[in-house]
Amino acid sequence: MLQEGDQAPAFTLPNQDGEMVSLSDYADQNVIFWFYPRASTPG
Repeated sequence: MLQEGDQAPAFTLPNQDGEMVSLSDYADQNVIFWFYPRASTPG
């Protein structure tokens, strides 16, 4: 579990257009992650 101030681990995931995006693509930039449950799911 990450704690506030921890460095995020390296990852690569598809974006909304299906293109692969890596955290390293944003090196030396501030990045905000926003996680939310998918519509019509519990949580």
